[in-house]
Amino acid sequence: MRALPGEIEAAVVGAFDVLDLGVVPYREAWDVQKQHHARVAAGGRPALLLLEHPPVLTLGRKAREGSNIVVTREYLAAQGIEVLEVERGGDVTYHGPGQLVAYAIFPVGRRVADFLRLLEAATLHALTALGLPDARPNPGYAGVYVNPRDVNGLTYEQKICSFGVAVQKNVALHGLGLNVTTNLQHFDLIVPCGLSGTHMTSVQREYELRGVERTASVAEAKAALISAFHTTFAAYDWTLPDVASPLNPSSPSLQGATA
Repeated sequence: MRALPGEIEAAVVGAFDVLDLGVVPYREAWDVQKQHHARVAAGGRPALLLLEHPPVLTLGRKAREGSNIVVTREYLAAQGIEVLEVERGGDVTYHGPGQLVAYAIFPVGRRVADFLRLLEAATLHALTALGLPDARPNPGYAGVYVNPRDVNGLTYEQKICSFGVAVQKNVALHGLGLNVTTNLQHFDLIVPCGLSGTHMTSVQREYELRGVERTASVAEAKAALISAFHTTFAAYDWTLPDVASPLNPSSPSLQGATA
């Protein structure tokens, strides 16, 4: 598959292509996603897009009023942080430098819950390879966490990776954001995913708090995540459901939660 303008073409291995977009403004990456989505929905090879964004807040379908943004829009504008409404499920989340974003443009059909579990599994594999084997899902929420931590007498969940997926024409859009060297202070601008009992963490912060003599890097996390995706999706059913099938006449759009 030929890369789109601005993309770095990766080796074609396995059932899907991997494309490294580098650092891309959210609106531009959104357009690239839609181009790949249209291609995959027409029967093209699935693609995993890897990138970072400049600072941006995105509002999922549960966050249209932006009530979980705790500062004014004027303050955000002064900091150069854009706010965008997107079609994924879930509430508000932050993207910024040092956060590895992976958009899995994969056939999903009605298997949204199963697809989210596979995204979780791939992230867990990657974090284990990065030296964080205690990473785990949190029952009831999409996303990946490490062990809870006490702060000033209160116990907070420690979330390291967020998920947000939309499925249109049986193909997924959006994906996950793994905090590697992210500026975690930017999460103080919001109630991440609407979860007040949760603190955001990162690979680098976990290394520091655990006394691990290791420096986190997006490049290393990227290699770990690519390997994990190939392993986790090795037995995946890549069949694109027939949009015109009598059993699926309307090809509904489905939304996966961000949490």
